[in-house]
Amino acid sequence: MTGGSRGIGLAAARGLGLAGATVIVVGQDPARADEAATSLREAGITAHGRACNVADAASVAAMRADLGSLGDVDILVASAGVMSQRMAKTLRTDAAEWRRVISVNLDGVFTVVSAFGPGMAERRSGRIIAVSACLGRFSGPGTSGGLAPYRVSKAAVNALIKNLAAETGQGSRGVLVDAMCPNHCRTDMGGPDAPRSAEEGAETIIWLATRDARSADGSPAPTGLLWEDREVVPW
Repeated sequence: MTGGSRGIGLAAARGLGLAGATVIVVGQDPARADEAATSLREAGITAHGRACNVADAASVAAMRADLGSLGDVDILVASAGVMSQRMAKTLRTDAAEWRRVISVNLDGVFTVVSAFGPGMAERRSGRIIAVSACLGRFSGPGTSGGLAPYRVSKAAVNALIKNLAAETGQGSRGVLVDAMCPNHCRTDMGGPDAPRSAEEGAETIIWLATRDARSADGSPAPTGLLWEDREVVPW
C-alpha cells in the first residue's frame, strides 16, 4: 500500500486489514509509516511499516528485497500522490515542479508495478489498483485546464493501467488491473472542507481488491477500467 501512512491509503489499508489481509504500509517518512502500522496493529491487523521513495526505482527494489516472502503480494495498491501548485498551468510550470509531481504520481506507479507485478503475472493471481483522479480523465472535469502536472500525471496513470490490463490478458490470466477515482476527500491533499471522508474514498479500492476474479458467467471480471463508487466512469 504505497501512500499508506495517511489519508485514503491508510483508510484502504485499514479496510483490507480488517478483511483479513496482511498489510504493508509504505510511506516516504519512516516515522509516519511505523506510526501508521502501529495504529493498524492496535486494531488487530497484521501490519508492517516500510519507508520508501516510490519515485526512485532503486529504493523500491531495495524495499522489495527487504520484504522477502512478504514481497509476493496478492494486492498492490498504488495510492502515493502529490498535488501540483495551484497556479501550475502548463505555461507557468517550471521543470522542477513538473518533475516533482510526475515522479511521484506516474513514475511511482510504474516503479511499484515493475517490482511487484511480475510475480503476480507468474503466479497468475493478483490485483493491481492505482489511485487516479477525475482530473485525469479526457472527459468531464479532466480537460478544463490548470493544475497541469497533476492532471497530466493522472491521465498518464490511466493510460498505464489500461495498457497493463491489455498486456496481462484483461483478467484472463488471473490478474485484475484497474484505476479508481476516490473523488474529493478530507485528506491533507483534499483539505478539511471536502465532501467525502477518506473511508468513503477508500471503499472502491477495498471492493476492487477483494472482488471475485470471475463474473457470474465464468468470464473474467471486467478490468482495465476507471472506477468510482464501484461504477465504471469514462476515461
